[in-house]
Amino acid sequence: MNKNISRRDFVKNTAMAAAGLPLLSSSIAEAKQNKLSKPKFIATEPNTLTWVDGSKPALQYGTAFGVPWPKGKHPKGTEFRLINAQGKNVPAQTWITATWPDGSIKWTGHAISGADTVSDHYQVLPGKPSLPSVTVQVKETNDGVYVDTGKMKCVISGKGEYLIPSIERNGRKIFENGCLTGSKQSSPETGSPRVPFTSDISAIKVEQNGPIRTVIKIDGTHKNSDGTKWLPFSVRLYFHANSDAIRMVHTFVFDGDEHEDFISSLGVKFEVPMHDELFNRHVRLSGQGKGIWAEAVQGLTGLRRDPGAEVRKAQIDGKAVPPAHTWDKRVSSRIHWIPRWGDYKLSQLSANGFKIEKRTKPGHSWIPADQGPRSSGTAYIGGASGGVAFGMRDFWKLHPTQIDIRNAASDKAEVTMWLWSPEAQPMDIRFYHDGMGQEINGPLPDVEAVDGVEPSIPETAYAKQLDALNITYEDYEPGFGTPYGVARSTDLFFVICEGTPSKTFLGDFATSVEQPPQLTVQPNDFLNAGVFSNMWGLPDRSTKKLSELEDRLDWSIQYYNDQIDQRHWYGFWDYGDFMHTYDTDRHVWRYDIGGYAWDNSELSTDMWLWYSFLRSGDVNAYRMAEAMNRHNRDVDIYHKGRFAGLGTRHNVQHWGCSAKQLRISTSMNRRFHYFLTTDERTGDVLREVLEADRQLANINPVRKIPGQPFKVEDCRIGVGTDFGAAAANWLTEWERTGDPKVKGWIEEAMRSIGNSKWGFFTGAFAFDIDSKKMTEPEDPQPRASHLNTMFGLPELCAELIELIDIAEFKEAWLNYCRLYNAPQEVQEAALGNRYRDPGFVQSHSRITAYAAAITKDEKLAERAVPELLDDEWGVHGNAPKMEKLLSTTHLEGPEVLNPVDEAPWVGTNDSAQWGLAAIQVSALVGKHVK
Repeated sequence: MNKNISRRDFVKNTAMAAAGLPLLSSSIAEAKQNKLSKPKFIATEPNTLTWVDGSKPALQYGTAFGVPWPKGKHPKGTEFRLINAQGKNVPAQTWITATWPDGSIKWTGHAISGADTVSDHYQVLPGKPSLPSVTVQVKETNDGVYVDTGKMKCVISGKGEYLIPSIERNGRKIFENGCLTGSKQSSPETGSPRVPFTSDISAIKVEQNGPIRTVIKIDGTHKNSDGTKWLPFSVRLYFHANSDAIRMVHTFVFDGDEHEDFISSLGVKFEVPMHDELFNRHVRLSGQGKGIWAEAVQGLTGLRRDPGAEVRKAQIDGKAVPPAHTWDKRVSSRIHWIPRWGDYKLSQLSANGFKIEKRTKPGHSWIPADQGPRSSGTAYIGGASGGVAFGMRDFWKLHPTQIDIRNAASDKAEVTMWLWSPEAQPMDIRFYHDGMGQEINGPLPDVEAVDGVEPSIPETAYAKQLDALNITYEDYEPGFGTPYGVARSTDLFFVICEGTPSKTFLGDFATSVEQPPQLTVQPNDFLNAGVFSNMWGLPDRSTKKLSELEDRLDWSIQYYNDQIDQRHWYGFWDYGDFMHTYDTDRHVWRYDIGGYAWDNSELSTDMWLWYSFLRSGDVNAYRMAEAMNRHNRDVDIYHKGRFAGLGTRHNVQHWGCSAKQLRISTSMNRRFHYFLTTDERTGDVLREVLEADRQLANINPVRKIPGQPFKVEDCRIGVGTDFGAAAANWLTEWERTGDPKVKGWIEEAMRSIGNSKWGFFTGAFAFDIDSKKMTEPEDPQPRASHLNTMFGLPELCAELIELIDIAEFKEAWLNYCRLYNAPQEVQEAALGNRYRDPGFVQSHSRITAYAAAITKDEKLAERAVPELLDDEWGVHGNAPKMEKLLSTTHLEGPEVLNPVDEAPWVGTNDSAQWGLAAIQVSALVGKHVK
């Protein structure tokens, strides 16, 4: 076989290998329409919105959601209206979040206020929107922004320490001096001196200005007591028409020295003027679920003398008690002897335990009040005449957290919502080992062969690091396992109350904070709009084998949902992520073994969860995907510093691995969350990574691997994970803005790949970070990696082919799809005998199915099905037979610390990659899955 095959011969030989085969009986679109199974919710009208969690919430203070539209259906300028379940107009605010290449609307964002009665479902229709009777009013000044929702007036500062100097309701100040606060120390040891810091505002911007929803963004840094600045922050404030609630999204970026700057507390602080008598002041703290701990600052119950039933009931209900002169004089004359409890705290230092304590004032002991497993993280402080209800989302999941109320017996109570509790150990985010000699040049000690291959005598640190990777799967490099530049976001909620809320209200408030209500359209609407590629369809149980596939898909979602709680995948930096691989001997996930620990989006776990939700409406899939995106958009990606724009490969710590790559930071994982929810923080990150590809000039992803066709100092872009990630970033920006320059980058890259000799088998191209021009190497040899398709490349290419007509790119991708899993003789005919098949047949069954559906190739479709199924449903052949597949082993007793369910064959390969393959093969060539 002549190794010097031309691109023309490559295309010709590939086509010949599939020539003469009959066509599929239906196209992709027809295959989708022929599904016999139905999604979990069936709407009678298109674009019907229902609540993600299945039923309407008891309380919601305003929500935003995205709606997809088919190409060409609605031109820019189309207005939309919202109707409720009774067909009545509901005031809604609309904006465009993405467009199709022809300029028509692809995605719209919508917002509704909580002022209107909550409906079971809604529908979005073209038409004149209804306006609320009261709209949000915004006034910008040199000093900041004033917002009037109709129920409250809020002053927001554009400089200084206080983000929210004041909030009034009915002409009375109820909230004052809202700021950020915290402390750090130079050592993680207890007793090290703490240096306090507070917020220092640098900018303020009105991002949305009514009439129903207003969004204000405040940027700044934290300022230490000595004046030095660090920890950049952004805070968004959300207001809704005729609402007394504010949502705050707090984000900070760690930019300290992890060896010297140990955060010992981090929070949001504000004051509440206390106007009522001490016995009319009330504290409420939430327990688990809707449980409420309720007490007065000066209690009138349980005393030796009874003030009267009416007095006791009023205080218990949080209402103003009758005047003191109407009480039993044995109480009213001695009221000054009843303690005033001024300070309270609710601390949640682990996922499974909180405690409530109170004291009269500083200098006196804390008294234990109660405790429980998991607090919902909500509270109230104020009096019978008004106060503030407040809460933190994911309070116990993001431990160590705390709520402090101080000085409730004075003129102003002070509240601190601690994102990192001052009672916890200081935040220690140093790398977890010392390198174990991997940073030193020189020969290795004697080592044994790995997979039958004798190690060479390494003389460099890189060789040592590669050798260490062979045992722990960790890619280590000195200075790379740094947290500098990672971020974390927390959602906080505030309600400005006219009186002490009822316990029923506070229970509903706790539910809405723990799980904010979210509206969504139905699976059919996503599918019919043609968004997120043409590679997926609705659940199909029309044959026994398809039904088994759906059972396995459902089982996987439920299994991971259960594992999160059983394995306690919680904590400030960890919540939202999954573990990568299981340890069958210890009966634990490999939390402490290099590259087998936290997943960090490896193998498209996010995409698996999102596609599972899109096609089924499964609430567990949605909530896991949402939590994962909220985690990995902040923690697994660098937002500042040397690695800005890149993400970190799976590791014991989310920032630990030295593989800083585009494949983790790619928009491909997070664009779902943005378009479905319009989340502005996610939108920020999508924009941050727009030109993350520029980092390819600074950090060569394959710098440690010998035998590369490029020098280490050359800028190169891999045709798989690098191109897929960069192009997804460009595509997302082009959809959002229509920027022709960004479209040009996409077209340039598509033509470069399409016109290259080997197309997607090229391996890597030289890359110009300014023009985005990709140049194939001289005398390239065909190569492929099993990772090429595992980070969104198939879905991306399917979208690009639909959106931009570049024939050579389409043909190059179809060639790759046909050949990757092809028999050896077919591969050699097209690629020559030097090509080596990288394996992972099952994961790539989906691209075989895609090529079959696009080209209507019946035999290719028949090949795709056994590629998916013949490995006994497991990527590496390690899964049990089907009859044992949908079950787990329950473990408890001396072998495990806590009762757990175990399915030791499950990992991100077997769930995320298998899940995507099953979803796509069944959608594309489902009639062959028998």
